[in-house]
Amino acid sequence: MSLPNSYKATSEEGNALYAIMNSDLLNWDAKASHPWILHIKIGYKGINNNGMPDDETYELLDKLENKIFDQLKDFEGYLNIGRETSDNLKEIYFACKEFRKPSKVTYDISIKYSEKLSITYDIYKDKYWRSFNCFQS
Repeated sequence: MSLPNSYKATSEEGNALYAIMNSDLLNWDAKASHPWILHIKIGYKGINNNGMPDDETYELLDKLENKIFDQLKDFEGYLNIGRETSDNLKEIYFACKEFRKPSKVTYDISIKYSEKLSITYDIYKDKYWRSFNCFQS
């Protein structure tokens, strides 16, 4: 089993950008079996930390991510492709067999955390995961 690839870059705004992507999944030959992409965007206040979360926000983001991972399990058809953090925004990506459960889970979590974080999400069809070409070598 290979380790996920981690990336460090600089955003257009000049802040650090960190990403962790599952390279095995990005090279998987059965992508079409999971054609739905869930893209979660979590906004936070990182203005005093060069766009990165402070310790308290990091813990909150970690807790929120774990709640998502607990409900969207890989063996049920929800594959965590990766995540990236920069410019007051954490983005999480899943490839899914279907769109109903991810939509409900993300909606429920966005309501639960709405007072502390700004959460939006998109679910779209990308049969061959072209959205992630920038992470492939």
